[in-house]
Amino acid sequence: MNRHSWKKRLQNLVLVLLSLNLSLLGLSSMVLADGEATEESTVVAQDSLSDSNGHQSGQNVGTSQDVDAKAAIAMDAKTGQILYQKNARKRYPVASTIKILTLAVIEKDIQAHKLSWDQKVTISHPVAVMANDWRFSNVPLNEGESYTIKSLVDSMMLVSADGSAEALALADAGSVAKFNTKMQQVAKEAGVTDAKIYNMIGLENGDLGTLRLKNVSKNAENQISAVDLAKIASWLLNHYPDVVNITKTAQEDFPVSASQTYHMQNINLMIKGAALDRADGEIDGLKTGTTDSAGNCFVSTGTFNNRRLVTVVLNVPGDFNNQFQQTNNLYNRVLGRFAPQTIKKGALIKVGQKKARAAKTTTLWLPKDTKLEKKTIKIKGTLKGSKLTPNDMPQVALKLK
Repeated sequence: MNRHSWKKRLQNLVLVLLSLNLSLLGLSSMVLADGEATEESTVVAQDSLSDSNGHQSGQNVGTSQDVDAKAAIAMDAKTGQILYQKNARKRYPVASTIKILTLAVIEKDIQAHKLSWDQKVTISHPVAVMANDWRFSNVPLNEGESYTIKSLVDSMMLVSADGSAEALALADAGSVAKFNTKMQQVAKEAGVTDAKIYNMIGLENGDLGTLRLKNVSKNAENQISAVDLAKIASWLLNHYPDVVNITKTAQEDFPVSASQTYHMQNINLMIKGAALDRADGEIDGLKTGTTDSAGNCFVSTGTFNNRRLVTVVLNVPGDFNNQFQQTNNLYNRVLGRFAPQTIKKGALIKVGQKKARAAKTTTLWLPKDTKLEKKTIKIKGTLKGSKLTPNDMPQVALKLK
């Protein structure tokens, strides 16, 4: 297929989520909720299409800035609707963005009253060694000194403090191996089944010194796909929305000791008031990550058109700031094409030769100026009883007549 016809085919397609229970409707036409008349056209569910560069989106992908990253994704945090993806299912090293999962475990155990925000954690010798290693991102932690869970979390999320992440894991589970088990469990709850998770920091296993996993290669490091990292971020945001009160903090002083503080400046340059913030919405998180093997990685979240989005860029080349520029390119790409619209309860949906209707109201990102009230949704998936499971991930593509 030549590039022109490929683009033309893509022009009227957009990935949308259908996380709805559907009830069968044996009618060729219907009246929607609130008395809206249906004019039948088509919304076709199919695998997302990509151009020759591996980019996937709902319209002509050549009309906006490219996203210069090995992998990238944009997702609606609540529905899981994918608005853009590039190599999103391939695993890559993710560096310190894994700390999103570390925080998810801590939040879950605080909610379960296994930890508390004001609980003090005494720093052991191995953790102090990590926290004062000039090769890694850190705030200085003194051996024998005690710090609150809240202070350690803040330093982990604002300046990517590796020693703080290690201290949190040991306080929570007692060992790296046991905390690793908890991380994998939360990842599973988030819908992740194809990830390699070794530690809470994002470094190679050997960098943890005496705390490393003993039966794992010293070179082993976390590897997660962009889509799975977006799932983990969405899980965290949906279950513990207050985390953004931490991740949007511009600056804070960390109490190293009774006589010393360490000034922390949030390294996320896209939060409100920072150098690369946006005027069309507010970025309030989430986590950067950089290693030689992972390159520059960034998981962002923000609210646009009253919807929370999550984006991921992995292995961005160039300097540290380029991960933010590529994330801006990704937002420009998505927000320039799509806008959220509400599919009301009772909207007509075609399942093969049968008809169904939406069992509840949901919001989907659709091409701008789409008049959804005049459309019928047709999807490709598995129909069992009155429930439909869309093929692959829960996503469909919209095709307008």
